[in-house]
Amino acid sequence: MFISRDQNAGQSHKIKTDNRTSERVEQLQYVGITLTNQNFIQEEIKSRLKSGKACYHSVQNILSSSLLSKNTRIKIYAIIILLVLYGCATWSLTLTEERRLRVFENRVLRGIFGSKRDEVTGEWRKLRNEALNVLYSHNIVLAIKSGKVRWVKHVAPMGKGAYWVLVGKPERSRPLVRFRRRWQDNIKMGPQEVGWGMD
Repeated sequence: MFISRDQNAGQSHKIKTDNRTSERVEQLQYVGITLTNQNFIQEEIKSRLKSGKACYHSVQNILSSSLLSKNTRIKIYAIIILLVLYGCATWSLTLTEERRLRVFENRVLRGIFGSKRDEVTGEWRKLRNEALNVLYSHNIVLAIKSGKVRWVKHVAPMGKGAYWVLVGKPERSRPLVRFRRRWQDNIKMGPQEVGWGMD
C-alpha cells in the first residue's frame, strides 16, 4: 500500500520479489487496525463500530435481561467498549466521528437501562440522551481523549526516538486545503476537555 493524499500516487509502483508482483491495495487490515492509502481514520472507526454492533447484538438479550443487575450489565458493556476503543489513542476525531461514537454508545445504553414511563401520559418511551448521561456518567469520547493524554504522558519521558515522532514536524509544507484536525491538535485540547490540569 502506498500512502499519500494524492489519489493517483503509487499506481505505477510495484514490488517484485522472486518473479512475483505484489498487488496494490487501497486498504488493508494489520494487527486489527484498518489502514487506508490516504491515512483516513473514518474507515477504521466504521470497522470498529461494525465489530462493536455485532458484539452488542450477540449479547443483546443478556444486556436487556432483568435477571442481571445493572452493574453486571454495565461491566459487560465495558468489555464491548474495549473492542471498539482498541488503539484509539492514535485517532484524530472530527465532530462527525465523535457523534457517530456517541450514537453507538447511547444505543447500547438504551438496551441496558430500558424504557422509562412518562409520568404525565403514562406511556413508555426511550430514554433521552440527557437521562442516559445521568445514569451512566462515563462518555466514550472522553475515554478516547483521556487515552490519548495517558499515551502522551507515557511517551514524553522516553527521550529521543518515540518522543521525536510525537512532537517532530515534517519539513514538507501541508497542502493549501481545509486542514483536517491533526492528532496533535486533539492532544492540545484533550486535558481541558477531560478535566485534567496539565500542560
